[in-house]
Amino acid sequence: MPHDYGLDSSFEPKHIDRKSIYVSLEERIKYLHDFLDFNSADIEALQSGMKYLKLLIPAVVNLVYKKILQYDITSRAFHTGSTADETEPDEEWLDEETPQIRRRKMFLRWYLIKLCQDPTSMDFWRYLSKVGMMHCGQERLHPLNIEFIHINACIGYIQDIFIEALLSHPELSLRRKIALVRAVNKILWIQNDLFAKWRVRDGEEYADEMSVYSFGSGKEGYVGDKKILGSDSSSSVDDDAASIASSMAPSTYTVQTTQTSHTTASKRSVCPFSDLASKGSATETKIWAN
Repeated sequence: MPHDYGLDSSFEPKHIDRKSIYVSLEERIKYLHDFLDFNSADIEALQSGMKYLKLLIPAVVNLVYKKILQYDITSRAFHTGSTADETEPDEEWLDEETPQIRRRKMFLRWYLIKLCQDPTSMDFWRYLSKVGMMHCGQERLHPLNIEFIHINACIGYIQDIFIEALLSHPELSLRRKIALVRAVNKILWIQNDLFAKWRVRDGEEYADEMSVYSFGSGKEGYVGDKKILGSDSSSSVDDDAASIASSMAPSTYTVQTTQTSHTTASKRSVCPFSDLASKGSATETKIWAN
């Protein structure tokens, strides 16, 4: 017997223009939002749970770099700029206290802070797409080529840390935990797509138009005429860093939805996990492991 999916005989599926989701970042994001049901409930969950996410960031950064440095194929990229380059480094393998790794941790911290900003702004999603572009050998003075298998694994690792930390929080209600985990997961899955879009060959017949419609200006660190990343400097710090001002979440912000408008002032909060980043004994995938 056929399954009943609740669709009557007059139902017509929503039309999605295939070309538009490849050449227009805005249309791609709209489609992903719709498919994943990323809606006002997710925005509200992120608003109320933002302080918990931010307090987890230092520990997440440390755990991610412990993981990256465990494997030669990912650690080598800090020497060669590419996971596809199997040349053995001339110098010693880098560790967490190496100035280069400490600087990279700072960039990851800025990125995670950016993830806690307003996802109702198209600039938010342009930034995530720009991050995807910069990890596939484009838009940098010193090209960085990180193959998708490593990007995919890293996002999955970050997702696992957030899920475990949030679901085990001793103070949040189960309803709030579920809502926050769902919202974070949707953002991470969209970010994963915005990495994959620079790697997969789907829609390659529109390749010439993608660069035009996705970003406008071809200048490094720019989306259209707005500078969001990097600079024209040849230094590696300027090459990688987003501006601190644009990466730090504002203390007061407004989120518009189709139904209502919310203005929320962030307040200082103490999270049970806030001291974990300073503990050097965290191992495996668990944010509180000793």
